[in-house]
Amino acid sequence: MIGPTLVTERLILRPPTQDDFPAFAAMMREADHVKFIGGALTQTMAWRQWATITGAWVLNGFSMFSVLERETGTWVGRIGPWMPHGWPGTEVGWGLAPAATGKGYGIEAATAAIDWVFDTLGWTDVIHVINPANKPSEALAARLGSTNLGPTQLPAPMDVYQVNKWGQSAQDWRARPSKR
Repeated sequence: MIGPTLVTERLILRPPTQDDFPAFAAMMREADHVKFIGGALTQTMAWRQWATITGAWVLNGFSMFSVLERETGTWVGRIGPWMPHGWPGTEVGWGLAPAATGKGYGIEAATAAIDWVFDTLGWTDVIHVINPANKPSEALAARLGSTNLGPTQLPAPMDVYQVNKWGQSAQDWRARPSKR
C-alpha cells in the first residue's frame, strides 16, 4: 500500500488499487453526474485519470483516497487531498458514485481526509475547487465549515472551467463545533 488507511464509522479510505478502477470508470461514464468534475470519460481516459490519482501518491505522498463502505467493501467514491502542478491551493476534493450520494458519505470521508491533511501533512489551510452551479458540493463545503473565497483560476487545460475556491484554515477547522 502506498499510503495510509483511514477508518470512519461507516467508511474505509485508502489509496486506490487496480480493483477499484471498474467502479471509478463506471462513475466517470455518467455524464450528468460528473459534469462538474471534468465531464464524462471513456474507459481509456478514465484509466489515465486513475493513473494520475494513483501516481500522485508516489510523487507527492498524498492523493485522493478510494472510499469504500466498511460493511460491504463497495467502492463509493474518491475523496482526499489533491494538488497537481499549478493548482490554486491545497485541496481536499470529492466525487461520489451516484448510488452513494445522499447518505452522508461525503461529510464523513471529507472530515477524515481534512483531519489527516492537517494532522499528518501539516497543511495550514484547505480549499475545495467548486463550479458555482454545483450546489451539492457547495453545501458540503459549507457543512465542513469552509466559506466561498471567490473565483479562482485552474491551470491549463482546465482554465476554461468557471470555479470558486472555498476554504478554511487549520486553525478554523480545529476551532469549529464538531460535525461528526
